[in-house]
Amino acid sequence: MAYQALYRVWRSQRFDDVVGQKAITQTLKNAIDQKQISHAYLFTGPRGTGKTSAAKIFAKAINCPHQVNGEPCNECEMCRSITAGTQEDVIEIDAASNNGVEEIRFIRDRANYAPTQAEYKIYIIDEVHMLSTGAFNALLKTLEEPRKNVVFILATTEPHKIPATIISRTQRFDFKRINTQDIVSHLKTVLDSSEISYEEEALQVIARAAEGGMRDALSITDQAIAFSDGTVTMQDALEVTGSLSFDMMDRLMQACLDKEVAQALSMLRELLASGKEARRLLENLLVYCRDLLMYQQAPQLVADKSTQLTDGFRALAQQTAAPKIYHWIAVLNDTQNEVRFTNNPTIYLEVAMVKLANDPEQAALSSGGAATDTSQEVQQLQIAVQKLQAEIQRLQENRPAGAAEPATVTKKTKTTSSFRLPKEKVFQVLKGATKKDLANIRNIWDDLLMSLSVTQRAMLHASEAKAASQTGVVIAFDYEILCQRASNDQDFQLMIHNQISKMVKDYAPQAVFITKESWPTLRREFLAGGQVAAETELEVEAGDVAEEIADPAEDEVVTQAQALFGALTSIEEN
Repeated sequence: MAYQALYRVWRSQRFDDVVGQKAITQTLKNAIDQKQISHAYLFTGPRGTGKTSAAKIFAKAINCPHQVNGEPCNECEMCRSITAGTQEDVIEIDAASNNGVEEIRFIRDRANYAPTQAEYKIYIIDEVHMLSTGAFNALLKTLEEPRKNVVFILATTEPHKIPATIISRTQRFDFKRINTQDIVSHLKTVLDSSEISYEEEALQVIARAAEGGMRDALSITDQAIAFSDGTVTMQDALEVTGSLSFDMMDRLMQACLDKEVAQALSMLRELLASGKEARRLLENLLVYCRDLLMYQQAPQLVADKSTQLTDGFRALAQQTAAPKIYHWIAVLNDTQNEVRFTNNPTIYLEVAMVKLANDPEQAALSSGGAATDTSQEVQQLQIAVQKLQAEIQRLQENRPAGAAEPATVTKKTKTTSSFRLPKEKVFQVLKGATKKDLANIRNIWDDLLMSLSVTQRAMLHASEAKAASQTGVVIAFDYEILCQRASNDQDFQLMIHNQISKMVKDYAPQAVFITKESWPTLRREFLAGGQVAAETELEVEAGDVAEEIADPAEDEVVTQAQALFGALTSIEEN
């Protein structure tokens, strides 16, 4: 017989075999036992957590004539045919390759006919989020008017892509990531049954690399068995997964703690040269730092991880202050986000090593440096405002009775600013501005924010895209201090330029920064400059164009007329 992968051989055949989803399997068993079968179910969750397996078990259980307490017998002809995939009343469909309207209409038409052999006709639609809009509409009609003895089971890893009208007509079950220890326990059962020797430390490495997916864990185990010489060792698991050994992490983080930047960078290059994968390396270091913090605060929670409690780990936990670990975690988390959008992760990893080996207080190297500067500036401004308020209070208390209010209080004073508006650049963007380009920017705005570092994201969060052309985009900030900071930060401008070009095909505009307060004035000047044809492409509200290009002299005449008529009215009333 041809070789079968472990995840196929060990696919769950009973609800009790599904690992890590006790609440869901117990609910389904009770529903079957009590004959409370719904017409539609939605199974959501990460890959490899048992969604499709649970769907097939459910199909067997409700059709099995010998089911006990909601569990199928797996012995009768009905159970065997469903397991083999030959039962014509249980139809499994891959929505990734059958996502059109015609396929769903065909299903809808077949659902009108009663099952031929089974008690229930079951449709299992995997990756249902891949269906087109028309296909979802066709499926909705079937779910609105369900036929008797027809059950739909929809499975997906991305429930946010499914219309709310579909979700509201199903019973939803959210499958969670499987606990690491549960994965290790199941892998032990698999290897013991297969009579394959192993090191328990190897299973820990494999379970962590699987990231909560049992199918991934079994696939990695398959690779480790093929790579090993009869015994799955920890070194085999490290090589197959590209993970770091505990000794490597001990030495790397000790170098960072000792501020040995050159040594940390040298170790990083050795790891990358040996084939370690950047994303896995960052994930390992993040978990390691998390465990350091937990060991300091609650040692008993890490006590069961005996493989990680090395002498180097204990020494680091004693020597490293909690704020330093917080700094490490923040740097590694920011680097994870940045690596997602680059083809050259080595640069970001090297920068991360430099940050890890330096104090978080060093603003130039710390990812939170700009935020620290901003908080200091805010504190200084608050102190200055408090001093001004105290001075005004003192002047008001010392003013003679009956004296008029000081002119500085009643008049609006015009404050001076060192920030110079890039008027020419703004007008250049407005000349070619289109609603389509602005819509493109606004559609990716949330993704653009998430692609930036925490500090950059906080800065851009207080802004809004006002106009966009093929060559530029005008971004207006709520506060002038942020606008000025963005205008002086070349790295920030380059990051926005690069991220937009990645997210929108054939579009790489240059960002122009202004304040929201200045936007109406700039728009008015542009429209009044004889380029009113551009108004159809700008975001101008109805009726605003005439107001924007109106002659200022006319405004003054209207104001004087209102003042005159107002005075006459008051005389007549008297």
